Amino acid sequence: MVCVTGMVVGVCTVELWIPESQSLKDKRQVLHSVKDRLRGKFNLSIAEVDGQDLWQKAVLGMACVANDGSHAEQVMEQALNVIKSMPTIELVRVHRELL
Repeated sequence: MVCVTGMVVGVCTVELWIPESQSLKDKRQVLHSVKDRLRGKFNLSIAEVDGQDLWQKAVLGMACVANDGSHAEQVMEQALNVIKSMPTIELVRVHRELL
């Protein structure tokens, strides 16, 4: 195993509510837009990690690798601000940590 110093992984789990969604197809369209926007703007790894069978609820896991914790925190905070600014979704819960 190789030990790499100075590497930090920022991990964030967000629970979203999508009130206008009337089907899984509606939900997938909204999530696709959110994920594409966050990947493009912040180069995050992002995936739906829970709630896949629910129409209006989604849990996304996001991760970024940085050389210091403050940069990882800044990226996650900016990503959360983008999510909060989207009118089609509501941010219900957030859990963040640095590894």
